[in-house]
Amino acid sequence: MSKFLIVGLGNIGEEYANTRHNIGFTVLDTIAKENNISFSTDRLAAVAQLKYKGKTLILVKPSTYMNLSGKAVNYWMQAEKISLENVLVITDDIALPLGTLRMKGKGSDGGHNGLKNIQETLNTAEYARLRFGVGSEFSKGRQVDFVLGKWKPEEEKLLEPRIKLATEMVQAFATIGLQRTMTAYNNK
Repeated sequence: MSKFLIVGLGNIGEEYANTRHNIGFTVLDTIAKENNISFSTDRLAAVAQLKYKGKTLILVKPSTYMNLSGKAVNYWMQAEKISLENVLVITDDIALPLGTLRMKGKGSDGGHNGLKNIQETLNTAEYARLRFGVGSEFSKGRQVDFVLGKWKPEEEKLLEPRIKLATEMVQAFATIGLQRTMTAYNNK
């Protein structure tokens, strides 16, 4: 049975709940809820395990805070003996319009501190990531306030079907692979 490490980026703590920066946590929470599994606190993360179509998905929400996400990713890759090609990181992206979903097999950190730390820790940018567009409705110098801000009610309405689509993309990644998932979903 092949294993996959699915990492949702975010920050722990009530003050970060339901913020744009925590969309990775939100996607994993949705997968857990849909599959009736729950997270338990473990080393460097909240972790849940999902059996899906003959695959094992290790869902990880790092408890290291965003800027040290690589520490949790590296630890769980080693602990679960998961190779880099079976790692998927879900992250917020201000370069994409709200609700836009893009899966890629590699890329730059785009100024995202979580991705930057993962790249530095793993010493490569060659890992799959699901970028979830959160938009860029902020004025110059207000980026941090924006990504750490709560969703507006009108944004939440739009988000629900996009989060559902993101969960489908995660499951597709584990079953049909990166390339076929990108082909099937990147323009939806």
